[in-house]
Amino acid sequence: MKSKINISVVINVRNEAQHLTKCLKSIKDIADEIIIVDMKSTDNSVQIAKSYGAKVYSYRPAKFVEPARNFALSKATGKWILLLDPDEYLQKTLKKELKSITLRNDIDFVKIPRQNFIFGKWIRHANCWPDYLIRFFKKGAVTWQKEIHSQPITKGNCYTLLDSEKLSIKHNNYQTINQFITRAIRYSNIQADELDAKDYKVKTSDFILKPIQEFNSRFYFSEGYKDGIHGLVFCLLQAFAIGLIYAKLWEKQGSSDKQFLKESFVSASQEANFEYDHWFIKYFQKEYSPNIFKIILIKFRHWLNYLTKNF
Repeated sequence: MKSKINISVVINVRNEAQHLTKCLKSIKDIADEIIIVDMKSTDNSVQIAKSYGAKVYSYRPAKFVEPARNFALSKATGKWILLLDPDEYLQKTLKKELKSITLRNDIDFVKIPRQNFIFGKWIRHANCWPDYLIRFFKKGAVTWQKEIHSQPITKGNCYTLLDSEKLSIKHNNYQTINQFITRAIRYSNIQADELDAKDYKVKTSDFILKPIQEFNSRFYFSEGYKDGIHGLVFCLLQAFAIGLIYAKLWEKQGSSDKQFLKESFVSASQEANFEYDHWFIKYFQKEYSPNIFKIILIKFRHWLNYLTKNF
């Protein structure tokens, strides 16, 4: 008699041979069933998947994974589903914890912390930890929306694991700056299209405030500076990625100069000045107060004030 499938592991892949072996090796002792949905890979991802006994299904190529999520979940037959990306892997303590959860009747889906390794370092701040994600759930308790980076729709009772390194999914995120920029270009096109479809009209302030707010929220409020130069570079790149979205939207909407009015630039500069006053003084200067930082702040404020008055 065929044994009942308790845990299905579901992974969407497209040219992920570089990571897939480590991912599959890490879950082979927890998975009763492995579902791989391949989006027309041109490397040997499919061969690697089959070598681990995975059931492989094909799906049309997509610019991002969300549209293929529900298709992949529909192929799983287990009572519980563990959803992973191919550049993620599990360790022993987390697998033991997930197995114990399957014995409980009061849990429908689980939020799991994720360790993001960026440019070779675990980024503990900059809004990258504990990075809780819903990745373990009963079949039917979770469905995915089609928008990029969207949160799933859930039903039932949630259980949140401790924000412990031992209970986290390991994620080999951006390995190089080139990889980050390549993804940023791809994602910015998609997100600009989504904003345009919602009739969002790009404003001059978007080019200034959106990137600044992104940097401030990660570097100051989420203490990205504590991750050293890795944190600084990552926060700067995130700000660039946000600015790129609005640059692409501006281009898509006709690349007009009419939006660039003095009033809107002045307003954006004043708001940027306020942003730096607030975040620098409240979250950064109090902890790192050498004169060099004060000098940088003063010079930056003078520059903003000059632009505000003279543009």
